Formats: sequence, structure tokens, C-alpha cells
Amino acid sequence: MESNRLYNQDCIAGMNAMPEGSVDLVFADPPFNIGYDYDVYADKLAADEYLNWTRQWGAAVVRALKPTGTFWLAIGDDFAAELKMIFQRELHLTCRSWVIWYYTFGVNCKTKFSRSHTHLFHFVKDAKSFTFNGEAVRVPSARQLVYADTRAVPTGRLPDDTWILRPQDIPSAFGPEENTWYFPRVCGTFKERAGWHGCQMPEQLLGRIIRACSAPDELVLDPFGGSGTTLVVAKKLGRKFIGFELSENYAAQIQSRLADVRVGEPLSGAQEPTVSAPATAKGKRRRPDVPSLPLSP
Repeated sequence: MESNRLYNQDCIAGMNAMPEGSVDLVFADPPFNIGYDYDVYADKLAADEYLNWTRQWGAAVVRALKPTGTFWLAIGDDFAAELKMIFQRELHLTCRSWVIWYYTFGVNCKTKFSRSHTHLFHFVKDAKSFTFNGEAVRVPSARQLVYADTRAVPTGRLPDDTWILRPQDIPSAFGPEENTWYFPRVCGTFKERAGWHGCQMPEQLLGRIIRACSAPDELVLDPFGGSGTTLVVAKKLGRKFIGFELSENYAAQIQSRLADVRVGEPLSGAQEPTVSAPATAKGKRRRPDVPSLPLSP
């Protein structure tokens, strides 16, 4: 199977046709089984059917990974716990990190807290031998940014595991040094938006993962091509890539998107995430005759 190509076919059959142990990094953003209106896929299976399907494509991922390979899984709340257990307990991967991707403009809810995050699980095949390019994702430390401490390591440090309030509420929060990753969703008004797929990952988020967990010329695989962002970012960062997409329509759009980018081209979106969602101080304001809602005590 040739690299630097997208295949318009079922990912299970496609991955099982690949040479065993040939892929360095897999990023999967599968359907969340929440009833999303995809082109040709029914996103509302019975729970057991969805989990069994996950076992099938998950086994194909593990088969395709090199012994030193890495797998990242993006998944929503509804099945995050079950999928983590499938990949750990049944498919015998090791979970290195459980990252929360926080985004603005989450779905507004009326009878529960609005959802504005996705789970990102970082698995490796061998707990002692895997790729992690820490230097590629280092960020300034608090000693550098806050305390002007001469003991600070000049190259910064790896991101932390931290919970913080929304960046709109505390503008100084959600720096790149925290592991509650803040990248705005690729909304309909963003220039980055491809416009034909509703579940588009930000290029900067994929850039962090691909830089950290692969090297130039290594092979990156995306079983669920979707909007094509994984493949586009892999190409821009000089990685080889293979993708699968079941929909003929989505596959054609991904091919067009890939044809429009070049190796070495900068990623879309701001690398510092808090500047990629501009403030709206000069935007719409409440009319004087419309009362504000009272604050809770």
C-alpha cells in the first residue's frame, strides 16, 4: 500500500491489508456514536455493537503499529471510559497521558453543563520504547514567565496536568504550559474551516501531536479521514501519511485539500491558542434598554 495517499475504503479492511508493524503514529477521531449526521455512516449504533466495532478497528490499529508506535484517540464523554479500557485491557496498549482538549463554542445545553471538551488518549505499544520528542513541544516555565528565576531551564519544560477556568474568564490562563489544551474549535466563520465536514480538528492541535510523537519521513495513519486535517498536517510537517475514508464525497474533498498544501507550509491557526480566538471588545454590545441577568450570590 503506497504512502502519501488517501484510500476511499473501510479502514478495517485497509489497515489489515497493510504490512504488519509498518506505522509510526496513528491518530483516530472516530464517530462518537451520538447520532451525528455523517455522509454514509450511521452514528447511532447499539452500545454493544459500537464497542465491538471499536474492538475490530482497534485491533487493526495495533496490528499496523510498529513495536515502538504511538496511538492517539480522540473521543467524547459517552464512550471515553469504555474505549480507554478496550485499548488498555483488551488490546494491551499503555496509556501515557489523558489530555483534555478544551474548546470554546461548545454545544449550548439547557439542563446540564455545556460540553466544551474532548478526551485525547495517548497510547504506546511498548511502555519502554516509543517516540516522544519533548524538545519539539517544550513551553516556557513559570520560573521564566512569572518569577524571573535564573535557575529556569532556558528551553522551558514539558506541558503540565492542570485544571483552569475558561480563558474568557481569566485571559492569562490556558497558556501552552498546561495540559488542559485550549484550542478553539474550527468554527464556521474561521478561515481555516474546510466547509464540508462538521467535525474538523484544528491544525495546531494535530501539529502538537505529530511533532511530539513522530519524526520527519515517518508514517502517520488516520483511519477516519473525515475533514483530512491529520493528513494535511502530516504533509506540511514532512511526514509520510496514509488515510482511509468511507465516504466518496469526503474522500474527494480531502484529496482536493491535500493537493492545495505543500511540505513545509505553516500550519493554519495561531500556535499560541489564546490569540486564535480574538476578543470582541468592539463587537456586538447589549442595548441599553435590555436588562442584564442578575448574578448568582
